[in-house]
Amino acid sequence: MKPSLARPLVTLLAGLGLSLSVLAQPVQGEVRKVDPDGGKITLKHGEIRNLDIPAMQMSFRVSDPAWLKRFQVGDKVTFTADKVGGQFTITSITPRP
Repeated sequence: MKPSLARPLVTLLAGLGLSLSVLAQPVQGEVRKVDPDGGKITLKHGEIRNLDIPAMQMSFRVSDPAWLKRFQVGDKVTFTADKVGGQFTITSITPRP
């Protein structure tokens, strides 16, 4: 019987201060509001499994403020999100047709 690597891997990640959220999967959404002054974007989105968030509309910080100039209300996007500094943050975002 081969020993499972899952438990040692989780232990190693935890020991390094990392989480399984590095496995963030892309989520589809639609831009509902852009707030450059607040550094946030509001998205209506599908389920975000790595954060255990159901489909809903919510605001996120962005890891790159330039994204707030790139997207407009109504744009369809694909994004990943994570918890950074205790706040839900968009870590990547691209337009989709």
